[in-house]
Amino acid sequence: MKSRFLFSHKLKPLGWILFLIGMVLGSILMLNEFDTPNWEVQVFPLIGEEGFLARNTAFKWSSNNIADELASLLIIFGGILVSFSKTKDEDEYISKIRMDSLIWATYVNYGVLILAVVFVFEMSFFSVLIYNMFTLLLFFMLRFHYVLYKTKKSISYEE
Repeated sequence: MKSRFLFSHKLKPLGWILFLIGMVLGSILMLNEFDTPNWEVQVFPLIGEEGFLARNTAFKWSSNNIADELASLLIIFGGILVSFSKTKDEDEYISKIRMDSLIWATYVNYGVLILAVVFVFEMSFFSVLIYNMFTLLLFFMLRFHYVLYKTKKSISYEE
């Protein structure tokens, strides 16, 4: 089966490396309350501290620690490469597992978000929203690779 929107299976190891580095960096930042590592660089914000298109800080160069942005980008790019790279033996059944896993992950992700909307408040809710950016990819990767593992295990058991 020809999948137009999947990456080559050769990119999956790179995705795992990027994803794991991003997770380690993100964990270090969370444990240190986003203080270290301190990678201050000049940035050009589209949205300022005072809000959307604020005159004081939007569209003006300012200094910012980019460690959290870098961790986020690594997790996102790595997660996308891992999640949407072909397997070596990509077929219709694996495509079905991929689609079912994506639907399942979306339901679980929004179920967690609904619970957070109802039970989490103030700045803790903002933290939940940050984590929620990554959980869709994480839930998908966990379920997809778990179902693939179970399927391959059952096939090898039958032989």
